[in-house]
Amino acid sequence: MIVRTPDGAVGLDASGAGEPVLLLHGFPLDRTLWAPQLADPAPGFRYLAPDLPGFGESDRVAGPGMDRWADWVVSLLDTLGIARATIGGLSMGGYLAMACWRRHPHRVRGLVLADTRAGADSDEGRAKRREMQALLRTEGIEAVVERMRPGMTGRATRRLRPAAIDALDAMMRRAHPDAVHDALQALMDRPDSTATIASVTVPTLILCGDQDILTPLPESRAMQAAIAGSVLGVVPEAGHASNFEVPGVFNRLLSEFLGANIRADQS
Repeated sequence: MIVRTPDGAVGLDASGAGEPVLLLHGFPLDRTLWAPQLADPAPGFRYLAPDLPGFGESDRVAGPGMDRWADWVVSLLDTLGIARATIGGLSMGGYLAMACWRRHPHRVRGLVLADTRAGADSDEGRAKRREMQALLRTEGIEAVVERMRPGMTGRATRRLRPAAIDALDAMMRRAHPDAVHDALQALMDRPDSTATIASVTVPTLILCGDQDILTPLPESRAMQAAIAGSVLGVVPEAGHASNFEVPGVFNRLLSEFLGANIRADQS
């Protein structure tokens, strides 16, 4: 469906009923990344998966950046009449979830940080993102897909789950070049969130595929050590898109966390 907010149109899928859980997709994907979760929402929870600005059916917004996008998330929550939500994100979506906590902690009831990291890009990382922006301009989205594909999934998925790889490729190919450019800029400009996560006081689940080479498991362990009381779940035989590669395990870990930590906290 399409939701009209002060920032423009937002493509949104929803399923389940109860406490809201907002799921933010990674780069350069769209809301269909969360289809396996929307097909199996935790009992007592309503899953909401928007297209981030410029992706899918969502309008682009001026001034790309994680802080600007965090305000966009709050505008969406306001439009939906949601005072507080558990905010989850994978990879780029995780960076955005951390920005939401930094800018709007009173709107965050819980956090789910999947296949992401707290640190900012290194100089080398920023250089690679600039190279990808140049590649996008000169060779188009297909070249970006080819660049992204090797790191998007784990070796088990590449060997055993070709349909998942095809679906992720199709998501990336649907991305509008302007959205990809904006997201790359937001990613390379994002601040270090180490201090941000150290301030987290809400229930937090950290998830990571054990074959993730882009944000490997030590990054998740470091976040768990920094966030008091956080829970770490490892998704076996999954890479960077762990929720899409091995959804059964991902969904179980998410459902167990929500049932144990969010429903009991009615504040």
